[in-house]
Amino acid sequence: MKKRNTSGIIAGIASILILAAFAAALIVPASREVFKRLSAEHPYIMGFIKFALLATVGEVLALTIKAKSPRMPYYVGWRMLIWGLIGVAITFMMKTYSFGVAGLMENGLLPGRGEGFRNRLLKAFYTAAVMNLTFGPTFMATHKCTDKYLELRHEGVDKPGLKGVVDGVDWSRFVSFTLFKTIPLFWIPAHTLTFMLPGEYQVIMAAALSIALGVILSLKN
Repeated sequence: MKKRNTSGIIAGIASILILAAFAAALIVPASREVFKRLSAEHPYIMGFIKFALLATVGEVLALTIKAKSPRMPYYVGWRMLIWGLIGVAITFMMKTYSFGVAGLMENGLLPGRGEGFRNRLLKAFYTAAVMNLTFGPTFMATHKCTDKYLELRHEGVDKPGLKGVVDGVDWSRFVSFTLFKTIPLFWIPAHTLTFMLPGEYQVIMAAALSIALGVILSLKN
């Protein structure tokens, strides 16, 4: 128990430092320019770093709220790696869907061609909706399986295997809650706001939303 509390305290301190570092990077003008340049020149590396750090912080906060004391996620190194790879995929997909929707609007295949706030809002909404209704379920199901694999390993299952992982996921709750509730009620509205931001801030906003959702669900539970 003492070891768990110590690791939890370390995780809590590290989370505060990570959040403070990102906040400082965005608030201080000089560091903000460096952040924007790095995000533009190295989008995939920065996407990896943003999600590896911020989404893991979200897991720490969610566990801490549930347990009412600081907690370190098990296999935190693997979790950071998984989140980092997810960050690379999301960076790619956000650009793919953003450019795709822009092309459709420009060619009159979606309403809202032209400049102005209304059309920018429509573009952001289209992008958020299409991304979350197509790529979103695939990404969420994949992450659900990686979580279940780590959970089974933590419980002592040496080689869970694909069947063990897939059979262990509560797919009914995944569909009824994750797909039918969080996508239309949280992710599409939140990502609509995200796609209204300048491109260099979109990925970090997406990572921050993972923190927000984890905290919201923890408070709900």
